[in-house]
Amino acid sequence: MIIHPAGSRPSGKGPAEYFTGSVRMDPLISTPAPARLRGVTVTFEPSARTAWHTHPLGQTLIVTAGIGLVQREGGAIETIRAGDTVYFEPNEKHWHGAAADVAMTHIALQEELDGSAVTWMEHVSDAQYAG
Repeated sequence: MIIHPAGSRPSGKGPAEYFTGSVRMDPLISTPAPARLRGVTVTFEPSARTAWHTHPLGQTLIVTAGIGLVQREGGAIETIRAGDTVYFEPNEKHWHGAAADVAMTHIALQEELDGSAVTWMEHVSDAQYAG
């Protein structure tokens, strides 16, 4: 058993290489092998968002506060709110972030495959974000 007391691991800033705007990341879980679950709480300030990316084994988002936006490649931008869950299929290209005028926090859960849980791609442009 591993217990990580609340506040025992530092928050981190979402790297500009993978995020647009102000993003805070708080680690939740990183299981030792053979388990492969990774989890983080991510808070996006208004208009902040991820770059386009994929996950080899998919990703689940659990929205805990605010209003956000999600989009899969080729699909419409969808609004998400506290209490919503979102599942992206394995290797489904997508992005997610806060609404233009409201922050959003979600728990992101994904599994690693061969040591990788995410493949980052190009940034979401302002025009793409605006829809």
